[in-house]
Amino acid sequence: MIISLAGLNRPQRQAAETVEGPVLILAGAGSGKTRTITYRMAHMVANLKINPKQILAVTFTNKAAKEMRERVSALLGSSKGRGLTISTFHALCVRILKREIQNLGYHQKFNIYDTGDQLAIIREALNKYTSEKDGGFERKTIQSKISFLKNRGISPTEYPTTPYYDPESPYDQAIEHCYHYYQEKMRFYNAIDFDDILFLTIELFRKHPHLAKHYSEKYNYIMIDEYQDTNGLQFELVTHLTCLHKNLCVVGDDDQAIYGFRGADVSNILNFEQNYPNCKVIKLEENYRSTNSILQLANKVIAQNTKRKDKTLFSQKNTDDRPVVWACGSTEHEAESVVEDILQFWSTDGGHLSEVAILYRSKTQVAAFEEQLRLSQIPYKIIGGQKLYEKKEVKDIMAYLSFLNNPKDELALRRIINIPHRGIGNATLEKYLALKTKDNTDLYQAFKNNPSVDPKRAGDIQTFTKLVEEMQHEFNSRSLPEALGQLIEKINYFSFIDQEYKDAPKQAEKKKVDVNMFMQLAERFVQYHKQNATLNYFVEKIILQDSQDDEEHSDLDDDLKKNEVTLMTLHSAKGLEFDRVYFVGAEEEILPHKKSMAEGTDLNEELRLCYVGITRAREKLVLTYCKERKLYGKNVRRNKSRFLHNLEEGLFDEKDRTVFGHLSPEEAESYKKKFFQGLIEDL
Repeated sequence: MIISLAGLNRPQRQAAETVEGPVLILAGAGSGKTRTITYRMAHMVANLKINPKQILAVTFTNKAAKEMRERVSALLGSSKGRGLTISTFHALCVRILKREIQNLGYHQKFNIYDTGDQLAIIREALNKYTSEKDGGFERKTIQSKISFLKNRGISPTEYPTTPYYDPESPYDQAIEHCYHYYQEKMRFYNAIDFDDILFLTIELFRKHPHLAKHYSEKYNYIMIDEYQDTNGLQFELVTHLTCLHKNLCVVGDDDQAIYGFRGADVSNILNFEQNYPNCKVIKLEENYRSTNSILQLANKVIAQNTKRKDKTLFSQKNTDDRPVVWACGSTEHEAESVVEDILQFWSTDGGHLSEVAILYRSKTQVAAFEEQLRLSQIPYKIIGGQKLYEKKEVKDIMAYLSFLNNPKDELALRRIINIPHRGIGNATLEKYLALKTKDNTDLYQAFKNNPSVDPKRAGDIQTFTKLVEEMQHEFNSRSLPEALGQLIEKINYFSFIDQEYKDAPKQAEKKKVDVNMFMQLAERFVQYHKQNATLNYFVEKIILQDSQDDEEHSDLDDDLKKNEVTLMTLHSAKGLEFDRVYFVGAEEEILPHKKSMAEGTDLNEELRLCYVGITRAREKLVLTYCKERKLYGKNVRRNKSRFLHNLEEGLFDEKDRTVFGHLSPEEAESYKKKFFQGLIEDL
């Protein structure tokens, strides 16, 4: 079977055919990068006869990895593509740690703790650190700093020697204590957190270079997607994986590097040629998404950034319609203007609302648009709500599964020991915590071996330990969904929900729906993974999925098909596209953001964010700014963003929307009321 590359344009084909040595593919927005790299992998396997097991492709989200796998399978067929490793960074590192973590003193069967578990350990650490409750320190601040340090490869012992530590700062002193305590507890529980997945893999390769060489030999051809979003640890990981060869192909766009606040380092892509001399640079500049007039504006906006790789997007989609910039009078008027235009598109022109997006810099901008959409009876959705796995009832069930998978998981045990209510309260728990410290054992063994420590609760303790043994047997002998159903039935969890929400039956039903959705997820998991659908694998995959996929993009495939306007932040919109985009708040102190301006930081990331927003539009682009906004009860004068103000004329049409044509403000207000009322009545 030969894979034809005839359907690729010339730079895409060159990228697909360049296999040996370091390659930098600069893929502009909408330039078909996923198509290019999937054809590249198919070409390597089918045409060059490279063993699929030698090929590793790494991206950032499960969604992107899944799409890549499906496209390669469609080209090669499922049998020929078998053996390819297409993975996220974190899933790859979990795979490595599950084989090698014993070299760092852990057991292979570890759990991955979520944010709630992390905060619980930090609370313990603070209680040990100060006699006052938390000592006035914010647990989330400490957790965030520990995450920050791990993502820069800084261990607890190294922290005090870094520029990030101020010996005079009470907070930094508390963080130093908590970081040591936290890591010791995690090791005792045989658990790691999401940041540890990369952090410990790097530690593994640093301490055991022969393991890095082993995986470099295993993966002789490596591709990294969205390379502009890699951080320091990911850069080091790639360095280790290519230590025996330089067959590294990275794909990315420095103009879309907008995640610096998450630790992404744009210099990784900007300095690729210095880090990998003699590399081949290929530019994908033909855009298949947007009209040329939108791209001309995008090119001029991003050209204001002098620290970038030079490239110019172009398109075969020509039109006389240029992007539009609206000057609006106020926050409310901005929302009215946008919703009026959407209403015209929907009710009069018959447009589909799923092709409409309102993009904004900050979630504080949402309220005015939501109000106007409701008034106009336009269906809409705001991307970015609470995820299924963050809901209390689902976290309860997940804690049971985590504990059954790893009985040393003390945090999970402490969550479930009295859910549903068994009469095992804090007083009983404290006795067992003291016993497990005295006997140097884990909490569950203390319960199991000494049920009479609290004689009043001995029967409750024995009932619980018997339940654990029964359910471990169920999960070993039954399918995952069957065992999960048995667990929920045995603990009478739905009755527990009814009791907890006895005064709010509708709320109780919603909570039960969440649990049922989780059970359905387990059924789909078994259908997809078949014989690999064990409890251990389920717990691992669910926590990984929850942690690494952007919350804004979860379940978007189905959401975006609904006939609703989509509201989302500019950061959330990366990777998506819409026929009509309303890019609102293109003004000073929103974009660039006032915080970036006040701190005097490099505004290039703000400029790239503007570029990303513009390039989400396929056919129609409207940018808005307000002449005046009410801030802290006062009307404050505002100005158009410098990113638009500095541009030459002719790139967009600017319209003053503060009055309707030649009408006075009073006449305009009367006209607007009639206009809106008429349209709503037509609906």
